[in-house]
Amino acid sequence: MLLRPAELPFPFSPREVYGRGGPLVLEIGFGDGRFLVELARARPDWNLLGAEVAPASVSRALRRLRREGVRQARLYRGDARFLLRNLVPPQGLERVYVNFPDPWPKQKHQQRRLLRVPFLELLSTRLAADGRLLFTTDHEEYFHFALAEARASGLFAVRSAPPPPETLRTKYARKWLDQSKPIFHAEFVKTAESPREFPPVRRYPVPHALMQGELPPAAAFEKLVETGPAANVVLLEAWQGREGLVVLARVEEEDLAQEVLLEARPSSKGVYVGLRANCSPLVTAGVKQAVGLLVRWLQERGLQTVQRSY
Repeated sequence: MLLRPAELPFPFSPREVYGRGGPLVLEIGFGDGRFLVELARARPDWNLLGAEVAPASVSRALRRLRREGVRQARLYRGDARFLLRNLVPPQGLERVYVNFPDPWPKQKHQQRRLLRVPFLELLSTRLAADGRLLFTTDHEEYFHFALAEARASGLFAVRSAPPPPETLRTKYARKWLDQSKPIFHAEFVKTAESPREFPPVRRYPVPHALMQGELPPAAAFEKLVETGPAANVVLLEAWQGREGLVVLARVEEEDLAQEVLLEARPSSKGVYVGLRANCSPLVTAGVKQAVGLLVRWLQERGLQTVQRSY
């Protein structure tokens, strides 16, 4: 039920992922999964897809979907823009729901809002003809901002309408209704498609290196940070494993953040440095960069690189 990009082709085949045909419908920011359950009950023919950045919300939603016996939903933990760009097929979506997104109310944070022209351009290439985005919020300023962005894109017709009944049964809708706050709703109907291309992120073979020398103790490690145009990499901490050093890395790239386990351990040919066994991230340029950063740290402590593949 939980999608792992490293295990899927770009883009994925909905029929293979769901085991059946049917309209593909996405909810961005599914929270505790309550709305997905409502959709599953109302439209059992739909194949439901959810994107959510908060790990705790993903865990709660998974438990709810399993408890309610929902089988036609798949969840992705991460940025919806990455999901759209890399996993969703072109013209593959029938409908998208965005319920009560973070309004980022401060002026300096407005570039973080989801419903802006760049996102709408990407979405236009993933929606089917006449596909639509249904947007519901309690934040009036963000509501008008999003409508202006949709019109500015030149790709959507904007229609005001009452929110769907199932939207009003979600956690935040109930909270705002109890406080007598107004709720705003609109539909963005696709009328054109952006001419821009949105190629998927490049994937690489598993990076590794072979080194010679004595491994330093984990106590010698201090957090390392490396920033670059393609990725920001942080080697957060190291500890002594049974066979060598284990290092936790955080890799942040456009619309994608991953926590990756690296290792440096003795092998029959020297010291192997690379991804830890059973760690299966999406191997991107940033993951390669993380392995390279660990190799350079080991070089500074006297190890020599014999061979590398990254």
